[in-house]
Amino acid sequence: MSNASNIPALSDLLAGCLRNQRQSQELLYRQFYGYAMSVCLRYAPTRDGALEVLNDGFLKVFTRLDQYDPAQPFKGWLRRIMINAAVDHYRQEVKHHHQESVDFVEKTVASEAADAYSQLAHEDLMALIQRLSPAYRLVFNLYVIDGFTHEEIASQLGISVGASKSNLARARENLRVLLKQINYDEYVRANR
Repeated sequence: MSNASNIPALSDLLAGCLRNQRQSQELLYRQFYGYAMSVCLRYAPTRDGALEVLNDGFLKVFTRLDQYDPAQPFKGWLRRIMINAAVDHYRQEVKHHHQESVDFVEKTVASEAADAYSQLAHEDLMALIQRLSPAYRLVFNLYVIDGFTHEEIASQLGISVGASKSNLARARENLRVLLKQINYDEYVRANR
């Protein structure tokens, strides 16, 4: 196993990748695997699905590296590529799936959601998010975790802004139901 002093600088790795050097590509993949996989796991329903998104994403990284602006942080650019790969993967999976569009979306109480979410550990929340339907999970992650606007989400997914808002509201409601079920199950276990 190589130690940190043997790992080339990021700029050297990127230069090697631009020259299609296999070793540089492998080192870049290994160096950013954990970070990229954490992004992909938020969007994919399974670890295998996340790995597929990750590999598609790295293929895009290697083929579009000439579009990367070295003045910007590489991790941010990589994150964006992985998110786009996850969105592309979602589109392929639900090509013929009809997205419901609504004109009116009920407003949710933000503090209620914040209180429920703050009681969970990060891993628990990620596990609950994984239980959402693919459309709800995708919009929830894009909006809540990655900070996209509903307009950006609608544009990326080819849905209306209303559908994006609806999917977010339903994702939040589903998470509330899951949280209530967990709290009820814990109450029953504690009172046996």
